[in-house]
Amino acid sequence: MPENALLTRDQMPLLRGVSRSFYLSIRLLPPALQGPIAVAYLLARATDTVADTTAMPAAARLNLLTGLAQAIQSPTDQLQALAPLVRQFASLQSDAHERALMHALPKCLALLQALAPDDQNSVRWVLVQITQGQERDVQEFGQGPGALRSDADLDEYTWLVAGCVGEFWTELCARHLPGFATRDSETMRLAGRSFGMGLQRLNILRDAGADLRSGRCYLPLERLSALGLSAQELMQAALAPSGAAPGDHPVWPRLQPLWESQLAQTRSQLQQGLLYSQSLRPIRLRIACALPALIGARTLALLRQAGPSALTQPVKMPRSEIRGLIWRLLWRWASPQALGREFEHLSQCENPKS
Repeated sequence: MPENALLTRDQMPLLRGVSRSFYLSIRLLPPALQGPIAVAYLLARATDTVADTTAMPAAARLNLLTGLAQAIQSPTDQLQALAPLVRQFASLQSDAHERALMHALPKCLALLQALAPDDQNSVRWVLVQITQGQERDVQEFGQGPGALRSDADLDEYTWLVAGCVGEFWTELCARHLPGFATRDSETMRLAGRSFGMGLQRLNILRDAGADLRSGRCYLPLERLSALGLSAQELMQAALAPSGAAPGDHPVWPRLQPLWESQLAQTRSQLQQGLLYSQSLRPIRLRIACALPALIGARTLALLRQAGPSALTQPVKMPRSEIRGLIWRLLWRWASPQALGREFEHLSQCENPKS
């Protein structure tokens, strides 16, 4: 396999099955970037599945996470030793795509080893950060209900599992696409870092209800305490049936200031993602990077529109709107001006037209 070869037809369905919108971004990337970014995504998605599978005890998940992290860094015989545990873990997956991903781990590691040496090092660096964040997640929440303690903890977590990806992405672009941006590398690195952290913060807000129902509170305790709230109160309130009137619950009005501030901070970080995308010269790369920022802007608008009910019912940008967005970007050549107008449109409009 040549260096940085694109994923084969066997791996592309695997990638599509375990991602929703990121698969679209990877397909849009210049060929030199597709290999390392797709491989890093598949490996991170596999370790994330391990961290999130509560059907397996926390100690066993930590053991498997540690083993996979070691296999990624030194993939000689480590995965073979883990094979029985990987098979046992795969059998616990109700989602066929996640089950297939776990069975495909040897192929994913082979793809990693087929990359150019510098790209292998970059992929391994970003996976060190991501698996460290996932291990902390299991340690924090694996023994029962828990909550992050401070804004600093939340910032560190969002950097470990996503902010580092923005830095990784920038490093690859600088290596493979000289002159890829109109701004200097350090500005792009910092914007990419904020972009990744914003996308993870968005995931936290979008999935807050499901996480609370499973005993995970990513809203910092110090911020909740200042509002006279506890993580346990939120967990109980999130158990309200879908369709119930969440505004009637006494918790939601007290939570509203924190919810709004989290939405505002996420928007600020996604705006860094917009800046990052607008600064990119290659059009395919510009679209690939802009897509998560724009989908994020629309998702934020939906979360703001839903208010507290976002904690008791799913909030997602419909696929039909995503398809319309892609066509609009292609039609307008994803110019920096068009990206800016699209970001504002999706941030404010309740029902954007394609």
